[in-house]
Amino acid sequence: MSKILVVDDDPVIVHLLRVFLEQRNYEVATASNGVEALEKVREENPKIVLLDIYMPGKSGLAVLKEIKQYNKDISVIMVTAVTDEAVGHNALTMGAYDYIIKPFDLDYLEKVLWWKLQLMN
Repeated sequence: MSKILVVDDDPVIVHLLRVFLEQRNYEVATASNGVEALEKVREENPKIVLLDIYMPGKSGLAVLKEIKQYNKDISVIMVTAVTDEAVGHNALTMGAYDYIIKPFDLDYLEKVLWWKLQLMN
């Protein structure tokens, strides 16, 4: 079973993604801010992190950078309401696997996760 860490300061998004992913047999950990996300990365060792950009304490881009320094093999998918192309390009340049804009299509997210996990195995 693949572990996915969901990081978002919106509890509704966290709950939605947790239920969606658990129904598809993923093991799910969650965090509500950047600092907590980094703790969970070290504790839970997820294969994939679904990461928001604007959160209290530490931005998603700062978290992305630290995750990649900690373990470059952890895949990070930005899931955010930020539609600024420069921010998206920056996230991808920093090592994000994909950049999905909210409101997101759950079918698309499922396909992205499936393909990324296929590439990792």
